[in-house]
Parts: sequence; C-alpha cells; structure tokens
Amino acid sequence: MTRTLILAAALLTASPALAAPPTPQEKVMIQTVDAEQARSLALLERLVNQNSGSRNLDGVRKVRDLLVPEFEGLGFTVRWVDQAGVGRAGHLIATHKGKAGRKRLLLIGHLDTVFEPDHPFQKFSRKDADTVAGPGVADDKGGDIAMLAALRAMARAGTLRDANIEVVLTGDEEDAGLPLEAARADLVAAGKRADVALDFEGLARDGGKDMGSIARRSAGGWKVTVTAKSGHSSGVFSQAAGEGAIYPLAAILTSFRKELPEPNLTFNVGMITGGASAEIAANDANASAAGKSNIIPGIAIASGDLRALTPESIARAEAKMREIVARPFNGGSAALTFDGKYPPMAPTPGNRALLDKLNLVNATLGLEPMGALDPLKRGAGDISFVAADVDSLVGLGPASEGDHTANEVMDLPSLWRQAKRAALLMSRLSREPSR
Repeated sequence: MTRTLILAAALLTASPALAAPPTPQEKVMIQTVDAEQARSLALLERLVNQNSGSRNLDGVRKVRDLLVPEFEGLGFTVRWVDQAGVGRAGHLIATHKGKAGRKRLLLIGHLDTVFEPDHPFQKFSRKDADTVAGPGVADDKGGDIAMLAALRAMARAGTLRDANIEVVLTGDEEDAGLPLEAARADLVAAGKRADVALDFEGLARDGGKDMGSIARRSAGGWKVTVTAKSGHSSGVFSQAAGEGAIYPLAAILTSFRKELPEPNLTFNVGMITGGASAEIAANDANASAAGKSNIIPGIAIASGDLRALTPESIARAEAKMREIVARPFNGGSAALTFDGKYPPMAPTPGNRALLDKLNLVNATLGLEPMGALDPLKRGAGDISFVAADVDSLVGLGPASEGDHTANEVMDLPSLWRQAKRAALLMSRLSREPSR
C-alpha cells in the first residue's frame, strides 16, 4: 500500500468527520427540525408561561394538557398516572407501538419546575436571536420540546412508524413525592421494559464543548443527632457533667471531613443547630434552638447530603459514618440516620456504547465528537431510577445557564442541534434488535 493510501485509511478510522453522510430519511429529519423551529418555539413559550412548580398540582396538569395532543398526534397512546397519594400531580406516560422484536426506547423528561406560583420569575422572554429566558425554559420544558421536535422529525421521515417508544414525563422531578418507591414505581417499571433509556434534561457543556453524560451521582440525606447531659456550664468537661452535645457533634463532622473522602464522593453539611433544646423541621428547610451561654447544650443536630457514583461507594461511606458516630464521648450518645433519595447511575460499558453511537450521529451531522462529562459536574436525576436495569444516556435537552434561578436562559441553537441528534439516534436505535 502506498503512503498516500495508508494516510487515507488512517484518516477514515480516526476522523469522525469522514463518517457516512446522512441517509435520505436523515436529511428529511434534519430539514424538518429546521422547518418547524417557529412551531416548536411557540409551544415552548406556552409551556413556560404556564406555571408548573412541583407543588402547583393544577399547573402541572395544565402543562400535561398542552402536551397530550402533541403525542396523540404522533400516534402515541397517552395515559395519566395520578400521584395524589404522594402529594403530587402525576406523570404523563405515552406509548408508541412499533415493529415487534425491535429495540424499546424509554424517553425521560419532566413537566414540573422549581418555580412555584409565588416566585417572581414567571414568563417567557426572548433575549436575543440565540437566547430565550423563562422558568423551566431549559429544565425541562426545553428538553420536552427537543423530544417532541425529534419525534415529529422521525414521523415526517417515516422512521417513527416502526419505533417502539415509551415516554415518561414525571410531574415531580424537582421535588419528588414520598415515599419514592410509590412516586417512581411507574418509571422503574418502564425501565424494566426498555432496552435503552434517553434522558432529555439539559445538554452539558465543558470548556465550550458539548458533552455526553453516561453517569450521574446519587443524592441522599443524612442526619446526626447528639444528646448529652445538660447542666450549669461551670461543670463542663468534668466527668460528672460531660462535654455537652455540640463539641461531640463538631468532632463527628470533622472526622467525616477527614476520613470519608474518595473519588466522586461528596458529603455536604447543610444545616446545624444545638442548645438546651433544638430541632430541625420535618421539611429539612429550617431549624430552631434555645439555650444560654451558661447552659451545657443537651442536643445538637446536623443534616446534609451524600452523593456517590456507585452503590459500593455509598455503602463504604455509610459504614464509615456509622463507625465514626458510634465512637464514645463523655456524657452522651449520637445517632445517625440516612434518607436514600436518588440512586446513582454508574458509568457502565453499555452507557459508553450509547455515547459512541451518539458520536456516530455527530459525525453524520458534521459535529465534533462528545466526550464523557465528569459526573462531579452533574446532579442527580430521574434516569438514575432505571439505570441499573437499562443502558442509559443523559443530556439530550438543550444547553442552558442559570437553571433553578431567575437567570435561567436557554441557548436556542443547541435546541435544534439536540433535536437533530435525538431524531437520528432514536431512528438508528429503533432499528436494532431488542435484547
């Protein structure tokens, strides 16, 4: 082989830009996303202008009502799973039955936002040609629009017809109902039915580059309660009076900081209180205490969160925390409780393979390949409830800044880019055989 042919062969294997061009059907999908930008943006504005804070149950249902016709118009069968039992509105589940034996895709998004009706940030606005703002404009109403735009493009190109797709849009992703076992039962069941899960929360960017997310860390809570003898401060540190509750709690937290660290593990202390009497409210959002400088504190409480990448990491951290809290001190005892919330989404080979397939789509679209995002740069999410059962990929929604604040803005070009990526990826996956 000549030097020229060797170089050409190397370039073919090394450069994603030389991947196969879009098929005729893929060209239709790309053109459809662009042609329907005005329609997609108009629906996004209606969704954003309808408040759907997680506790605004009527508002969440009104967002559902805006989306149901969109899915039904694409041939989906739509049902509503009421969640009154956990104090939330419910979940929209839409199912498209395609050809038997083909991969079953689970698409995940959510209807709610963090902005309740009393929040001043309520309306959609256009900042400039490439930027829109509003509550949930990206998280996750922009993600829902990216999903719908991709599905409409598939329908126009004919690739939706044979696709087996189930959509789960939860109504309480930002503030899940409890118990979680009930609030996420339908999502977990959908994950067990699926071959692939695609999450339409926001596109991650790092160093100005689009990134793929193949892992998310868990999110759980913990609480340490120290009880001790109380009395006059003149006796503090004596064998009879002890050292009170606050010193031992401080020592426990210091030991957490020194002895727990390992890669991809974080453990935040979010609140602390102590005194002659003290409590943290049931909502874990405020605390109270009473005491005086000359009274040995009889109780001290700290609460926080724990995030890890794998169940094994969680188990190690919890075991070490229990060992630390069990260490004796003069004049009292300590108790530790855990509140498991979102499980981790570990970076599996199957997840990596999905990102590889997305990068083949990027090559077809003439886009740069996407690296795997550092999981420390992303929080927990609904996909974690299915990740143990199915290959999963996160971040098919648009790019944004200021999520969960009144400065939330979404990058419009990324919305169209993500819809094209999703349309091609879902079309290709839907032709693969089911497991």
